Amino acid sequence: MSPPSPRPSLDPLTTGAVGLAVVAVSSSAPLIAYAAAPALAIAFWRNLLAVAVLSPFSLARRRAEFRRLTVGVGRREGLFCVFSGVALAAHFATWMPSAQLTSVAAATALVATQPVWQGLIARAQGRRLPLVVWIGIAVAVGGAVIATGADVGVSGRAVLGDVLALTGGMFAAIYTAFGERARASISTTTYTTICYGICALILLVICLVGGVRLTGFEGRTWLAILALVAGAQLLGHSMFNYALKKIPATTVSVLILLEAPGAALLGWAWLGQLPRPYALLGMALLLVGVAVVVLGGRRAAPTALPTDPTPLND
Repeated sequence: MSPPSPRPSLDPLTTGAVGLAVVAVSSSAPLIAYAAAPALAIAFWRNLLAVAVLSPFSLARRRAEFRRLTVGVGRREGLFCVFSGVALAAHFATWMPSAQLTSVAAATALVATQPVWQGLIARAQGRRLPLVVWIGIAVAVGGAVIATGADVGVSGRAVLGDVLALTGGMFAAIYTAFGERARASISTTTYTTICYGICALILLVICLVGGVRLTGFEGRTWLAILALVAGAQLLGHSMFNYALKKIPATTVSVLILLEAPGAALLGWAWLGQLPRPYALLGMALLLVGVAVVVLGGRRAAPTALPTDPTPLND
């Protein structure tokens, strides 16, 4: 996977999109906890329904772009969308079951290693991250671990869950890396339609093979799933994907960690789950780490990257 092209300068719209995305994805954990349905079924429906919302607009407005992704140079860009969808499905299929095998705290902390994997991917692409960015990543991940109160299990079942959670963090990084590459030349709507569609298809196969129940839920569960589609999926994932046009994948991965304090605040306000004192310390460290990564990344001298052919769409 070749590195992405240099990005335009950051603008208020992108900054606002990231802020909206953080708030939106923060609602994910409380809604999943509220919904009485298998985690993989929730993941399938949130992706499928997101595609149902996006498809009428994308097929009406981006039909030419879809066609260009099937021929010539555009075929490579189309593959980035497909690979991103595969990685997103792998992320859901590994991390969500991990919370049922190990503790939720351990699963959340281990999946928070995504920025580390993202930094290693950037290094493999030939981009050298400044030392200050690596320090910020370490502080942010450490803060996430403290905030979730990670406790590594000792049973075989818990160890399997820990491995799945760690793998989930790796696939999340791969998903973001492919998304960064695709967004260099593909519109947000086209990219997300393809990515979510591939993810939903793969999750459907996994659910059918694994005998996961997909229907027969209570009304409140369907309302929670619809809220996940509108919030975490369309306003969360999609806005982060939009930001990948101007923000490096490594920085986006660290910003996603802000979901932890956001979810904690929502859990406190909605579910009455008051964060413990050490969780507040972890959240503070996480915020410091995010600030270090963002400021350190902006001050670093940009690395010259090879440019791509003419973009398919802005």
